[in-house]
Amino acid sequence: MLQEAALFLAAAVLFVPLFKRARMGAVLGYLAAGLVIGPSGFGWATDAEAVLHVSEFGVILLLFVIGLELQPARLWRLRREVFGFGAAQVLLTATLFTLAAQLAGLPWNTALVIAFALSMSSTALVLQLLSERHELTTQHGRAAFAVLLFQDLAVIPFLALVPLLGPQAGGTPADWRMALAALAAIAAVIVIGRYLLRPVLRLLATTGVTEVFTAAALLLVIGVSLLMQSVGLTASLGAFLAGVLLADSEYRHELQADLEPFKGLLLGLFFIAVGMGAKLGLLLQQPLLVLGIALTILLLKTSVLYGIARASGQQHSSALRLGVALSQGGEFAFVLFGVIGAAGLVDSATRELLVVAVTLSMIATAPLYALLSHWLERHESAAQPLFDEIHTVETPVIIAGFGPFGQIIGRILRLKKIPFTVLDKNAAHVDFVRTFGNAVFYSDATRVEVLRAAHAAHARLFIVAIAEEAENLRVTEAVRKHAPGVRVMAVARTRQHAINLMALGLKPEDLIRRSYFSSLEMTRRVLVALDFTPRAAAGAVDLFRARDEDFLLRQQASLPDEAALRASVAQYSEELEQLFAADATGEASVDDTSAALGRP
Repeated sequence: MLQEAALFLAAAVLFVPLFKRARMGAVLGYLAAGLVIGPSGFGWATDAEAVLHVSEFGVILLLFVIGLELQPARLWRLRREVFGFGAAQVLLTATLFTLAAQLAGLPWNTALVIAFALSMSSTALVLQLLSERHELTTQHGRAAFAVLLFQDLAVIPFLALVPLLGPQAGGTPADWRMALAALAAIAAVIVIGRYLLRPVLRLLATTGVTEVFTAAALLLVIGVSLLMQSVGLTASLGAFLAGVLLADSEYRHELQADLEPFKGLLLGLFFIAVGMGAKLGLLLQQPLLVLGIALTILLLKTSVLYGIARASGQQHSSALRLGVALSQGGEFAFVLFGVIGAAGLVDSATRELLVVAVTLSMIATAPLYALLSHWLERHESAAQPLFDEIHTVETPVIIAGFGPFGQIIGRILRLKKIPFTVLDKNAAHVDFVRTFGNAVFYSDATRVEVLRAAHAAHARLFIVAIAEEAENLRVTEAVRKHAPGVRVMAVARTRQHAINLMALGLKPEDLIRRSYFSSLEMTRRVLVALDFTPRAAAGAVDLFRARDEDFLLRQQASLPDEAALRASVAQYSEELEQLFAADATGEASVDDTSAALGRP
């Protein structure tokens, strides 16, 4: 047993980091480890069924953790995306796969369970792929998250239905008694979870013994799973219910942290066992069939997701990215193949064929997505849309750049019924903001004709809220040149950026350095948390801010002279140290601070 444990751990330690570095995901790393050490590889480990039996507890822990993360309030906020987009994907994909499986000669119940399993995508692979590309917050990234969340939810009722679809299912009185017993068990879990679990966990937490709390968490999952199995339901359903009931508990994070190592290792072992059981020989024996199934999975899911995304208003490129990102089969497919195999719905030969096809679809996703992104980037750069023709009346405020910073300004102006014009150079961003009813123009604010069309010379304020520093400076320079009478306010990314904006004629009070005021506010709260009085904390922060703004002016004035700049830095540091030293000894009061700021 120790030798096998060492073998599995060594395989995981070797393959998972390699696949992670190749941006192919940990799941494929575990599968590859199983393929190499299993019967299809070197044959160092042969009993895949025994390993699978032990590691299935990892799947139970996974569903418990999913339940813990599924706070009802959060799910309610995402209800439209999850139950609209996600439900449409699962239902339409499962329907098409069911028809295809029946055309292949499979009975309806077998076709249905296989279709549902294939409609699942890989949560781990997709989220990692989009996260590495910083695309989780894009339109297709948010849609992908909603679809994956619905898929995780849809697994639960499906697992409960599997026994009813099996060859032994029927309508005998015994079956009805079993159904009533299942409902009673679910009700018991809900009642115990709502009224008994929290007091027990609170009592255990007061002991201060970490391992006892961990043991209680494991006992909870195992106990609920055994209860569900005793009434004919799956252990996974019980674990999920227990997790949901504790999602709003004050012990949610501690439970998750305690169970995460067990879940990760056992789930990894589960995927190694799946890899061990995968018959790679099928790819050599029936290459056209295996590749055909894998290609069907990829093409059908991409087409369905693309169609739903376009129908919901997404752009062509965003819909394509979504379709390819979620086109593969997922880790839950392996879980479901095992469940439906145990229920007698799928024979071992069909299951082995599907496991290999799903594995190939997962392997293909990362390179296909990379190729698609490269093609779309080249295509989009070669065919940029034409700038909008600006047709607007004079407004007192013009905002260049409508990212998160500019949007907050615009929303408050809108609440106060103050009209404003928005200019943004990001076409995808403009299209997204327009879906919320904002009047924005896809335009380049550095062009004189754009500034004239927007009536920049007659505005009271021109706000430069562009994040990219070089573009920010170009827009500021153009406005100062072509509309010299308008007051310009700008956001600066760094201190040097602020100095460069001041060199263009902006006053310090018209500059906001990103994170500057939020860091000052955090410092004030830190001082209060360290037992300073609110007045003393505010005084220290105000003193620092006044001196820092004064130093910013001196830096800008001495910018061409490097020696003068170094001297001003040294002088500023010395003055700041003296002020804080005086404050620490009580020589500088809040009144001194007010005097230094020039305030009564």
